[in-house]
Amino acid sequence: MALYSEKVMDHFLHPRNVGVIEDADGIGEVGNAKCGDIMKMYLKIEDGVVEDVKFETFGCGSAIASSSMATELIKGQPLSEVRKLTNKAVAEALDGLPDYKMHCSVLAEEAIQAALEDYESRSGKKV
Repeated sequence: MALYSEKVMDHFLHPRNVGVIEDADGIGEVGNAKCGDIMKMYLKIEDGVVEDVKFETFGCGSAIASSSMATELIKGQPLSEVRKLTNKAVAEALDGLPDYKMHCSVLAEEAIQAALEDYESRSGKKV
């Protein structure tokens, strides 16, 4: 069996939603000191829906793929659904990650949650 699924390789080689949203409504940055991965998520929110999402990730292929897939899963979704996103859902959408790379999907979940918390503090709106 290959170490990484075709979806992981596709999102690593052709990541979606890479970049910065200059006027983001919420920004979340997280890192893992053990592996050195850093993720930053930018959310643009309109009427309680993620209108746009971008990411910057410094890390391994699994971290980049997890970031890319997470953005795809939340784009166009209401904040109530975005809040429910789990690292397990990210890993499943990628057709799995090796056990020792699951922390990458955890970082994606944590970056999104941090961006939602930033949005709440900026806007005064509860998600």
